[in-house]
Amino acid sequence: MTQYFQIHPDNPHKRLIDRSVEIINKGGVVAYPTDSGYALGCHLGDKKAIEKIKWLRSLDDKHNFTLVCSDLSEIGTYAKLDNAVFRLLKAHTPGSYTFILNATTEVPRLLLHPKRRSIGVRVPDHAITRELLSGLGEPLMSVTLIPAGEELPMTDPEEIRERFGAHLDLIIDGGACHLEPTSVIDLRELPPVIVREGRGDISPFT
Repeated sequence: MTQYFQIHPDNPHKRLIDRSVEIINKGGVVAYPTDSGYALGCHLGDKKAIEKIKWLRSLDDKHNFTLVCSDLSEIGTYAKLDNAVFRLLKAHTPGSYTFILNATTEVPRLLLHPKRRSIGVRVPDHAITRELLSGLGEPLMSVTLIPAGEELPMTDPEEIRERFGAHLDLIIDGGACHLEPTSVIDLRELPPVIVREGRGDISPFT
């Protein structure tokens, strides 16, 4: 049965955050709000949950998964950062960006791009996401909740419940989100490559 938690977007209730973390740690797939649209998330090493997310989003093995991280130091555990890239990330996190970087050996193989060994990383500017990450003590494996064949992320938790509720373990209703997805910036080599223009301002990377 799908759980549905209404959590205040600015002052998240600790009891509901703790229950959300428990569901994720037990293998649950969650729809949750971010500073762009809603996203799907699960425990970063849970193969069954990751396969379910791939099925829900109709994703193939070439899709870059994203590790939603609490801060720069956590990114540094899972992605390779040189000084120039570190300075760029420091200036633009938290924010509505997904950065593609070369992965370290800490990233589970099932999350890696099969040829490039790359991983997306992100530090959202959203209180619910921050509290979830604090409770987990590690990144959340995540993809933007964009239905197959569509271009924009879902922003209404009630609509998410209607369309995907039967297949999700938890929906966190944090109110409406923005219509735009994150801007995706490939930082594996400099100058950066803009993969997708979204809510994050791309001008510092062009």
